[in-house]
Amino acid sequence: MASLVAPALGRVLVVQRSVHSSVIDGLVLSGLDCAFVQPSVDTEHGIAHGVTAADLARALAEHPDAAAAHVVTPSYFGAVADVRALAEISHAAGVPLIVDEAWGSHFGFHPALPGNALSQGADLVTSSTHKLAGSLTQSAMLHLGHGPFADRLEPLVDRAFRLVQSTSASALLMASLDVARASLVAGRDAVGASVAAADEVRTAIRRLGRYEIVSDSFGRFPDIVASDPLRIAVDTRSGGISGHEARRLLHRDHRIMVEVATDSAIVAVVGAGAAPDTDRLVEALHLLPAPAAGSAPDERSRLRLPSPGPARLSAREAFLSPSRTVAATDAVGLISADTLAAYPPGIPNVLPGEVITAEAVDFLQRTAAAPSGHVRGALDPTVSVLRVVDRESPLPL
Repeated sequence: MASLVAPALGRVLVVQRSVHSSVIDGLVLSGLDCAFVQPSVDTEHGIAHGVTAADLARALAEHPDAAAAHVVTPSYFGAVADVRALAEISHAAGVPLIVDEAWGSHFGFHPALPGNALSQGADLVTSSTHKLAGSLTQSAMLHLGHGPFADRLEPLVDRAFRLVQSTSASALLMASLDVARASLVAGRDAVGASVAAADEVRTAIRRLGRYEIVSDSFGRFPDIVASDPLRIAVDTRSGGISGHEARRLLHRDHRIMVEVATDSAIVAVVGAGAAPDTDRLVEALHLLPAPAAGSAPDERSRLRLPSPGPARLSAREAFLSPSRTVAATDAVGLISADTLAAYPPGIPNVLPGEVITAEAVDFLQRTAAAPSGHVRGALDPTVSVLRVVDRESPLPL
């Protein structure tokens, strides 16, 4: 939706590189050019966080024709960016700030939670209410702020919404959004209990000493100003087991579902207002197979986030160009025609128009081979072939 609104404001969307793949889909549909702002990356855990105000300011200065700035906060691991500073930078450059707050729909409903992006000055905010706020799957909200761009954005949002909305809207989904909103407003005590339960789990994990808590290292990153207390991100590698294997065994042996697993960690989520059995989760984590005495995790098996290849075409140009399918090893140096994202969380590792690197191919294939990993956008489950723009010779990296 935001990508359909932005072309009326300019031709370049300044966007955080670690956006959800749906944003790239929007760029294909809208035909907008984009300029990426690189997020900070925790190389130890293979996690992309957010962007700083200084990095956003540099990108906007380099693109005076920018339509808007588009950032993601919180991250899938609960890292919260300084939205107020990002909004000030965007407004000073004369553009609105669009925030993908998909994983923060509960923010602002309890003093122990971070403030929501609208309250921090964002102009347009997407909120996946079904993720933590309790509405039905596929239901979400788009919020329009009351800032300096409200009068200009409102008619554009209305027209774009009419373009993509169903003519047979689901009353069930709409009603679930209202129920979720009402539950958050009236459920302050329940939300507080959820925060306390999540804190209890983190405290117990720290005390037992086998695993580390990912958010304990957030202070090392200048873009992170807060964390979502309802996300319990556990570094399972520090306890001798990969995140993918931990997720599989938690489900198989203990009937515990976690939100996401990566090579290094799992993220357990406490829904706003939910009251989980905290002892059960802590016990199950510590019943997972431990490394033999004196051994250490094999660092050679740890997956690192690949650096993106250079962009040679816009997302729309690459997506609509003639393409061909080649073996993944032969695709190195060629331009991707697809969005490829290790999923979840669905953050693209390769974009249409970007040069495919050997590092990216290795990362995606190893992710696909993991017990619960898959690659969104891949032509086959093992990522053995890739679709590339039909050009004859590889491009220099």
